[in-house]
Amino acid sequence: MGKPIIGITMGDAAGVGPEIIVKALLHEQVYEQCRPVVIGDAKSMLRAINQTGAALVLNKVNSIEECQFTRGVIDCYDLDLLPDHLKQGEVSAEAGDAAFQFIQKAVELALSNQLQAVCTAPLNKEALHKGGHLYPGHTEIFAELTDTQNYSMMLSSPKLKVIHLTTHVGLKKAIDTITPERTYNVIRLAHDTLVRAGYENPRIAVCGINPHAGENGLFGEGEEEEKLIPGIERAIQEGINASGPHPADTLFFRAVRGDFDIVIACYHDQGHVPIKVLGLEEGVNITVGLKGGFIRTSVDHGTAFDIAGKNVADERSMLAAIASAVELSPK
Repeated sequence: MGKPIIGITMGDAAGVGPEIIVKALLHEQVYEQCRPVVIGDAKSMLRAINQTGAALVLNKVNSIEECQFTRGVIDCYDLDLLPDHLKQGEVSAEAGDAAFQFIQKAVELALSNQLQAVCTAPLNKEALHKGGHLYPGHTEIFAELTDTQNYSMMLSSPKLKVIHLTTHVGLKKAIDTITPERTYNVIRLAHDTLVRAGYENPRIAVCGINPHAGENGLFGEGEEEEKLIPGIERAIQEGINASGPHPADTLFFRAVRGDFDIVIACYHDQGHVPIKVLGLEEGVNITVGLKGGFIRTSVDHGTAFDIAGKNVADERSMLAAIASAVELSPK
């Protein structure tokens, strides 16, 4: 297949998205890993090149075939949606609508197999809503545009991968939401994602819900037996290398040590805290299970309106997101 083509959506043009993309595409390692193309607005990308003083040339394209994929050249699939003098650092309905349309175009290209993965710069939810798109965030947009119901959030860092049974709900509701079917489905998502990425027999470990994974009924009300174990056993019967439930207080240490390829967390903080302790600048948010088989990765920060246009934004999270998109692209 060669180097994967990675579509990088520009995000909200009033934020730091264009800047961190420009800075990331200065790095030789990106072009060693993949063929990047920015899905966005050529005017905004040119402004970011000028503001950063980057020695880059902009190649405005209207198809993937027109891309050069050469270091020193930024290929920009130009949707030409933004005014010439969009104010940076301010919420704008125009920028919110454009950010949505960048994603829509990237999904269209991915579903037609012109992209192997999509990497997203941050959008602003207030601007998104002002632009007429009432979504909580990127993940829900990608799910709707691909007509996907069974998806999950994966977090990745150089030493640890975590995928979640539940995410942005309160702890009590999270536990109520977990079912054997959900447990099985997320194990299957983790397995299939890593197999497509080249893992021959991925080792999947499931966290317990209660302290010490319930310790045979000593803690909790039998949640592990009711909600987790049937899903784990079903996956094992299908030949998936899954195990658990394991006590969470030691499982993440074991995974970082190399005993497992991915951990399944039962709720938001159980999975997010270990990743963020390992380093905020290296964590990547990934949406897995999207119809069409492509991966979406994202920087782990927001639009940072307070520093937009000041040439101080850090591109390390974007570099990590691109690297994860490459790692998890179909092999």
